[in-house]
Amino acid sequence: MLKSLLPNDYVKTVHDIPLEELKQQGIKGIITDLDNTLVEWDRPEATPEVKEWFQQVKNAGMKLTIVSNNSEKRVRSFAAPVQVNFIHSAKKPMTKAFVEACKQMNISVSEAVVVGDQIFTDVLGGNRANIHTILVVPVTDTDGVFTRFNRRMERYVLSWMRKKGMIHWEE
Repeated sequence: MLKSLLPNDYVKTVHDIPLEELKQQGIKGIITDLDNTLVEWDRPEATPEVKEWFQQVKNAGMKLTIVSNNSEKRVRSFAAPVQVNFIHSAKKPMTKAFVEACKQMNISVSEAVVVGDQIFTDVLGGNRANIHTILVVPVTDTDGVFTRFNRRMERYVLSWMRKKGMIHWEE
């Protein structure tokens, strides 16, 4: 169980993801979480920096899909203006939305990466779908009501993993 909570890679922000390196490894699509991965959970629209990252992904020849547990209204209002495909109400860590995102991008799971800020939803779901996972530091220290419990548990699990030598990055 604990191995399924371990990301394959860890970076501070989406801007630190080595797109060209991923492309050389055969990655053709990025599945990313929205809230606290791309922008703060309560920010309604993409920042200029996130828009620039979307362009970098496109310039690298990769496809992009947002997969979020949030409502259609929330995800559509963020994704539509920047013309990014999305799946809402994803029920992560269930694998269905991750597999569906790959189908929509017309790629196999081995050609995708999952990027997110939570081990119990993004990393666990991506790993269960056999997709390469990248954990990022949450964009902000605050969370929506439904995420607060997960964050407490996540801190405990990550601390334990660090003490056991299972992870080697610094927060």
